[in-house]
Amino acid sequence: MADAILSPHLKSINYALFFFGCLIFHLAGTWNLPLIDRDEPRFAEASREMIERADFIVPHFNNQLRLDKPPLTYWAQVASFTIFGENDFAARFPSAFAATLIAFSILGWGSRIGKECVGLCAAIIFTLSLQTFLHAKAAVADMWLVLFVTLAHWAGFELIQRPTCNAQRPTFDSGGVEAPVARRNSDWSWWLIFYVALAFAFLAKGPIGWTPLLTVGSTILFSRDLQLAHGFKFVRGALLMLAIVAIWGIPALIRTHGEFLTVGIGRHVIGRSFGAMEGHGANSLGAYLALLPFYFVTIFASFLPWSIKLPWLTRNLWQKRDNIDNYLLAGAAVIFIIFTLIKTKLPHYTLPAFPLLSLLLARHWSCPERLAARKLDRFKRSSLGGVEIQAAAVGDQSSLFKGIAIATMCLWLTIALVIPSQIARSFPAYTLFQESRDYLRPEMEFGAVDYQEPSLVWYFRSRIRGTMLPLRRGSASQFMNKSGPRFIVLPALLAGKILPNQPPTWKTFSTQGFNIAKGRRVDLTLVLKPD
Repeated sequence: MADAILSPHLKSINYALFFFGCLIFHLAGTWNLPLIDRDEPRFAEASREMIERADFIVPHFNNQLRLDKPPLTYWAQVASFTIFGENDFAARFPSAFAATLIAFSILGWGSRIGKECVGLCAAIIFTLSLQTFLHAKAAVADMWLVLFVTLAHWAGFELIQRPTCNAQRPTFDSGGVEAPVARRNSDWSWWLIFYVALAFAFLAKGPIGWTPLLTVGSTILFSRDLQLAHGFKFVRGALLMLAIVAIWGIPALIRTHGEFLTVGIGRHVIGRSFGAMEGHGANSLGAYLALLPFYFVTIFASFLPWSIKLPWLTRNLWQKRDNIDNYLLAGAAVIFIIFTLIKTKLPHYTLPAFPLLSLLLARHWSCPERLAARKLDRFKRSSLGGVEIQAAAVGDQSSLFKGIAIATMCLWLTIALVIPSQIARSFPAYTLFQESRDYLRPEMEFGAVDYQEPSLVWYFRSRIRGTMLPLRRGSASQFMNKSGPRFIVLPALLAGKILPNQPPTWKTFSTQGFNIAKGRRVDLTLVLKPD
């Protein structure tokens, strides 16, 4: 009723407020926290080197090929750097923007499968989930993957709801009259969105972006209505999807002599499936079997605070669900099953399932009719009337939802605004850069011994043109004694041993911090030779 009263103008204002509210929420604190090793600096530096090289096809990091990921995230960061400059905030802005677009997509999808309150609640659930809170502030590829997977799932759902969208036969409304051209154009629009979104999901993070195809396929298979497949025109759609990918992929393969395929797909997709990469997972059979429930356990942390309702949701879905529930469940199940079976495991890998889980939870939690029906079933013999039961059900659940949402938002904002400034000096590369930045010159060369994390490259290359040279302990002294301005970063204990008699013109800076990538404290020294 309230939705009907709102004018289109007022709705537009509300949507704009929601959009910018989400964006500000995700951006809060991103300017105070240094980039976290190792993934964030790798993405940010590769994007900066794209600009330096004017090469937007093949990414490089520290003047070396970086073939781990397709280029979409780099392109987004390049655009952000162009607007905001090359800094930590700009590196993270694309993820916050993508997370906001995801919430807006969930709002739109949820409003189509229920009342507008369903879409709004689902968008809030997704936005305030712990894993979303963390990765929307991270300069990595995950949020762009989630965005396009969500759009593909939504478009696939719309096409499944239109089993007569085959262009070879007319569509009809409920009265048997041929549907207007606008309806058929809408079907083509959803078809186009589906395959374009799949293409961009691949460009975000590779073949995992094609999971909506499995969702759609499993839905068609279990419905036993193969007529549904006609609307997807899979062959034509696959050709469109591959053509979009090929605009980047073919030049990238040619210029890297096929390495983007052998490294990007072979090592980082197939390799992750059959072996644990960078220690994330288990290589032995026993450990692999023990980790099979990994995501079904970590979801209770990743989906906080809403995971407290997952047992309740599971029970409700087990007792009664409709076709919409089945579609959302299929999409979430495909993602959880795929990542359960592969050996490399990290808690955030299941993020593409979060929009689907959010919609499921919102449908069963925020829909007054469903809540009233459950309450009526539970209290059939109660003296309360149906209207009183419905009001009590909706009121209790609405108050609980609002309370959790407000408390969680306040908690996350407090953490985002307070914690980064408190821990910034624990990041050794960032601290050394801040202390020595006034002495850095573009023509300097620099090397590193026993500490060669990507954050060194990201921070110091903002002032110098050269790349970081990984050095062994025995070559450190020789490097510093070469002609020309230069500096070296090495453990504090080694500095006095390797460079014991430094000229008075040399500068020394020291810091203590925490190497997050290796999980240990470090004491670092930077020795700088000005000329």
